[in-house]
Amino acid sequence: MPSGSKDVPQKIEALREQVRYHEHRYYVLDDPELSDAEFDRLMDELKALEAVHPELITPDSPTQRVGGKPREGFVKVPHSLPMLSLDNAYNEDELRDWERRVQELTGESHVDYVCELKLDGMSLALRFEGGKLALGITRGDGTIGEDVTLNVRTVRSVPLAIPAKTLTKAHLPADFEVRGELLMPLGSFLRMNEEREAQGLPRFANPRNATAGTVRVLEPNVTASRRLDFFSYFLLVNRHTFFERHSESLKALQTAGFKVNPNHRLVHNLDQVWEFINEWEGKREGLPYEIDGIVIKVDRVALQQELGFTGKAPRWAIAYKYAARSGETQIEDILIQVGRTGKLTPVAALQPVLIGGTTVSRATLHNMDEIERLGVRIGDWVLVERGGDVIPKVVKVLEDKPRGHRHFHMPERCPVCGGHVVRAEGEADHRCVNANCPAKLRESIRHFASRGVMNIEGMGDSLVNQLVEAGLVKNVADLYDLTEEKLLTLERMGKKSAENILNEIENSKKLPLERVIYGLGIRFVGERTAQFLAEAFGSMDAVMKASEEELQEVNEIGPRVSAAIREFFDEPKNVDLVKRLQKYGLKFEGHKKERGTTLAGKTFVLTGTLERHTRDEAKKLIEDAGGKVAGSVSKKTDYVVAGAEAGSKLDKARELKVAIIGEDEMETLMKGQREGA
Repeated sequence: MPSGSKDVPQKIEALREQVRYHEHRYYVLDDPELSDAEFDRLMDELKALEAVHPELITPDSPTQRVGGKPREGFVKVPHSLPMLSLDNAYNEDELRDWERRVQELTGESHVDYVCELKLDGMSLALRFEGGKLALGITRGDGTIGEDVTLNVRTVRSVPLAIPAKTLTKAHLPADFEVRGELLMPLGSFLRMNEEREAQGLPRFANPRNATAGTVRVLEPNVTASRRLDFFSYFLLVNRHTFFERHSESLKALQTAGFKVNPNHRLVHNLDQVWEFINEWEGKREGLPYEIDGIVIKVDRVALQQELGFTGKAPRWAIAYKYAARSGETQIEDILIQVGRTGKLTPVAALQPVLIGGTTVSRATLHNMDEIERLGVRIGDWVLVERGGDVIPKVVKVLEDKPRGHRHFHMPERCPVCGGHVVRAEGEADHRCVNANCPAKLRESIRHFASRGVMNIEGMGDSLVNQLVEAGLVKNVADLYDLTEEKLLTLERMGKKSAENILNEIENSKKLPLERVIYGLGIRFVGERTAQFLAEAFGSMDAVMKASEEELQEVNEIGPRVSAAIREFFDEPKNVDLVKRLQKYGLKFEGHKKERGTTLAGKTFVLTGTLERHTRDEAKKLIEDAGGKVAGSVSKKTDYVVAGAEAGSKLDKARELKVAIIGEDEMETLMKGQREGA
C-alpha cells in the first residue's frame, strides 16, 4: 500500500461504521436520519474506496451483502435444537385450559407471560460466530434445514457483524444463535406482484409463499431486490436459553442490534393476555405485514424447562389463532380430487374471491356427507373461510342469495383412471379401488418424497407429473432406478438439475427405518405411528410379519390401525415393492427400544434446572430405565429430582416427605441399567 494511503484502512472502517449505523436506523428502528440520496452517497464513497483497495474488503462490510456467483443448490444443515411448531388455541376457553395445565404442572398459581404478534412468514435460524453472521438456516422439517446464508445476507435488518462493545452491552458472548421470522412486508409484496404481472409472470398468492420462494431462489440479487424483513424472537447460547426470562432475551436482542417486534408485552395473568389478543385483533389490518394470531410464552425460563415439551411442541408456549377470514362467492362447479390413498374429495370451483390478502378459487367440501349437511348445489352462493395454513372450506350456503339448481353426485368411476369407486360401510369417504390409478401414484410419490418423509428435494409437482406421464416411475421404488440418462429425456431438465435430483435420492437412503415405514403410505400410519412401529419391532421384516394382535401391543395402535397395516402387507404387490426398496439400500433395520427394569414401578418428578441434562433428556433416561415421570408431586411420588431454582414442587415434596434427590443420585439409581445396556 502506498505510504500516502496508510490512513485508508481507518477511513474505510469509519465509513463502514457510519453505513452500519444508518442501516440500523433505517431498517431496524424505522427512524432514518439521512435521506435515501445522502445514504447512497455514503455507500458509493465506501464502494469507491474498496474498489481501489480490494485487499481491504472484509466479508462483513456493508458492501458485501450481495456477492459471489449464483449457487447451484442448497446444502442441508442440522439444527442445534429442533425448531418446533406451537400448539394452537382458537377461543378463550382453550387458552384458559392451557393456563390451567401450566399452573398444574409447575405448581405456580401466578405466572408471567410474554405476548407477541404471530408473524405470518417463515422461521429462520441465524448462527453468529465471533460476532459475525456465519450461517442462516431455514426451518426445514424442524430437525434439518437448508443453508440460505447468501440470501439472508441481503436482508438489511439482519446484522452481518456486531461490534464487541455492543455484545458486551447486551451481555452476550461472541458465539450465539438467533431465531426469528423472515417475512415480506405488504408494500414489498404488492410491488413485486405488480412487477411480475408486467413481466407476464404468475403472481404470488400471499406474502408467506412469496417469502419462502424468495429466500430459496438461487440468485441472492433476486432476494435482495424483494426487500424481506427479519424479526428476532429467540436466543440460544451453546444450545441453551441464555437469560432467566424470555423478556430479558428480547431486550438483549434489541440491544445487540436485532429488530425485535415492538408490539410485545409482559403481562401477569391471563386476563391481561386476553386484553392483548382483543386489542390486536382490531389493529391487525393496520400493520405493514400479515399476522394470524398471538403467541403467548411463559416468561420465566426455569418454568419453561419445568414444563418441557410434548412430541412436537413446547408446553410453555401456545399460539392463539384469530378466527378465519371469510368471503362470499358463488360455486361454479364441483370437481373431484383423487388422493394417494384413492380417496375422492369433492372440491368447489369458485368465482375467485379475495380473503385475507389471498385470492381463493378452490375450497374443499370434504365428502358427500358434508355436501348433504350443507345442502350445497352447483350455482349456490356460499360463505368461504380461510385460516392460516388450513385449506379454504365452504362453511354455509347463503340462503338469502339465488340458489343453484344442479345437484352433485359422486361418480361411479374414478375421473382419473376410470376404476370403480366404492364407499365402505361405516365410512364417509369414497375411494378408487384401482391400485394402479395414476392419481394415487402421483400422490404416493409426492408423499414419499416430501420433506417430513424421505426428504427428496426438487421432487415437485411438475417433475412428478413428467415422471409418471413418461412411464419412468410406476411406483416409489422406481425412483431409485432413475439415471441421469432417463432424467435428461424430460422437459426443462439440465445436467446439473439431474445430478441434484439423483444426489437427493441417494441421500434419502440414509434416513432411518421410521421414515421408510411412513413413506409406504399405509393407511392410518402417520409419522408418530411409524416411529412407534420402528421402536417396537426394530426392523421392517418384523413389522411385515407381525400379527394384528402383536401390532396392537404397540403404543397407540388399536384394531383399526393394526388391520390397515396387516391389510397392506398381505397384498403381494406391496410386499414386492418393499423388497425392491430393500434391494436399493434403504434402511430396513432400526434400534429396537426395550425399556429397562432398574426403575420399574418408580415415579419421579423433575423440578428446577439440572446441570448436565435438559428436562427432556432426564425424562428419557428415567423412562428408558423403566421409571415413570409425573408432572406433579403426590403421595405416589417416589423421588423428586431437584435442580437449581427448584420451585413449589420442592416444597410440596418436603410437605409430603417424598425423597428429594439430585442429579448425581438420579444417575446412581439408574447406573445398573446404563452399564447393562
